Amino acid sequence: MKLNRLKKAVLLAITVGMTMTYSAQAVASDIVQTQQHKARTIVTTDGEIDDMDSFLRFLLYTNEMNVDGIIYSSSQWHYKGDGKGTKFISEMPLTRDWYGEKTDLRWCGAEWIQNFIGKYGEVYQNLLKHDKNYPAPEALLAKVKVGNIDFEGEMEKDTEGSDHIKNILLDAGTEPVYLQVWGGTNTIARALKAIEDEYNNTPEWDAIYAKVAKKAVIYAILDQDATYQKYIAKTWPDIKVLYNSAQFWCFAYDWPKTVPEELKPYLQGKWMAKNIKYGHGPLMDEYMVWGDGHAITEDSDDKYGDIDYMKKSGRGQYDFISEGDTPAYLHLIDVGMRSLENPASGGWSGRLIKSPTNKNRWEDGENVADYNPHTKQFDKSYPQTRWVNAIQNDFAARVLWMTEDYDKANHAPKVSVKDKLDITAKAGQKIKLSGTATDPDGDKLNYKWWQYQEAGTYQGVLELKHAGRKEIDIKIPQDAKIGDTIHLILEVTDNGVPPMTRYQHVIVTIGE
Repeated sequence: MKLNRLKKAVLLAITVGMTMTYSAQAVASDIVQTQQHKARTIVTTDGEIDDMDSFLRFLLYTNEMNVDGIIYSSSQWHYKGDGKGTKFISEMPLTRDWYGEKTDLRWCGAEWIQNFIGKYGEVYQNLLKHDKNYPAPEALLAKVKVGNIDFEGEMEKDTEGSDHIKNILLDAGTEPVYLQVWGGTNTIARALKAIEDEYNNTPEWDAIYAKVAKKAVIYAILDQDATYQKYIAKTWPDIKVLYNSAQFWCFAYDWPKTVPEELKPYLQGKWMAKNIKYGHGPLMDEYMVWGDGHAITEDSDDKYGDIDYMKKSGRGQYDFISEGDTPAYLHLIDVGMRSLENPASGGWSGRLIKSPTNKNRWEDGENVADYNPHTKQFDKSYPQTRWVNAIQNDFAARVLWMTEDYDKANHAPKVSVKDKLDITAKAGQKIKLSGTATDPDGDKLNYKWWQYQEAGTYQGVLELKHAGRKEIDIKIPQDAKIGDTIHLILEVTDNGVPPMTRYQHVIVTIGE
């Protein structure tokens, strides 16, 4: 995600007055992964200010995934240059017009990741009090590599970063590796090109292609260079792609225009200063908010710390700036929404449906909208925006893990459903759903059952009596057709400070 000005070129008008819902679609079996196992992932980043804030939050979630790599890359917004004075002009129309010909562009160096991991190291022992699965800082540092950073889209040469991605994709593991794209795809493209160069026209090529195509899953926030379209899509069409081009805006620079008034407090200065920025140790000291006095000297476009610029921009002091890339790893966090099984089921990273033209691509956009009860309109950002309060409270709770003992902080409840999460029922049939939850802190729990109507194919609305109880009785509507799906969510929130929320996602399929 890059720059608030980008929205002028890519942010489309929110669909108004839509009457249809958009359904979850079946996912090819080779992308299905249960969320009982931590996902493998590699982060690629170009070092935008919002990448930096995304990375600081990411460090607090590294206990929830297997981090295989953290790679410096480039994009249309950031590149180092080759040090020889070579001039470069962007292939992407927007940045070509804005910046023209450059020898380097807003490059913030290849040290900031290590510096942030160093700050993580200062709070690491306290994080272990809350979860023994946090990786050691030394282990994370060993995964940091420099990829293709000289220019936007540069993928002609092997780099330490591209070699690392190549080796991970070729290793003995068979589970998916989620390649997070916070900048351009060029370092990933170089890794794939190196695999092609080594194995194409050899007896091993078909098997290597199938292995890599089944293993690699790209989660991209926009296209920030041309390497996906020019190389990956053409040469590796069977690689799965999750493409977020609209829903991420609620966590990006222009969030005040996307987030409803009722949810804005979780991104405004009073909440951010208290819960995230100040008084929580060295890692959050690095987190950047509006009007906090910070200045990234290498990035001429970073004026967010300046009070005068803040006022001119209509922002409040300490307001959230942007973490446009955070949805790429929220997809991997097991909160009970089953998003790894099917991106179309929805969850903290939004809701993506299978492309009508590409069986290996899931995307958002005009055809993916949830009903926004605050605006009473269908909204193409709301599949992500609807979770803002839960996501922010979860972040704030983890921030406290860096300084507080276990018994002084909050931890998420564990939620379960008595029977299967996938149920077959007939039209007119009555079924009972029984959920339960335990809280590690002994907090009081609030239960709420609700229908995620847009995720299902059944177009009607179920009547959910006693939705605040652990158990509910449901009658499948008579007009439900064979093959329809109904998605029901059990949402459980504790009364800790900050409150934390987890879910169970039940899918009812109408049978004969």
